[in-house]
Amino acid sequence: MKKLISLVTFVVLSISINSCALFAKEVARLPINKVSMDNKQALSKETQLTLVKGEKVAIWSEMNMEYEGDVLLLFKIEILKDGKEFKSIEFDPRDKNVSIKEVLIHKNGKTKWRFQGKNAKILIEEDGIYTFKGILVASENSSLILHKAELIFKT
Repeated sequence: MKKLISLVTFVVLSISINSCALFAKEVARLPINKVSMDNKQALSKETQLTLVKGEKVAIWSEMNMEYEGDVLLLFKIEILKDGKEFKSIEFDPRDKNVSIKEVLIHKNGKTKWRFQGKNAKILIEEDGIYTFKGILVASENSSLILHKAELIFKT
């Protein structure tokens, strides 16, 4: 009986935690959708958000891609507060702690993968206007096809 109660408690807590993450409000989206090959020709997208102290901003990626072998993927986000450097974040979009709508097919060295995943979060320590500038870089792999590569910001 105790095991059943513990299992039910675990399931309820898991659903509660995940539903908070899943039902957070989308406040911005950066449709990057292309790989930047070098910093000189970076395909940067940006958005501005007015945020208040104590807010938490979850950074999600929405990906739909195909590739053969292995490929390094890295979103790089530069964050400015009121026009001044604040912080930068880098992450592989496949390195996520929450995932929804995920379909992964790996066959004969070919990968087809689409998902939405929560990759990072930041706590806002001061009120201000925050600018998020993002790019996607990848290792050279001519088989990489990006159908979608977007950053989603949720509060």
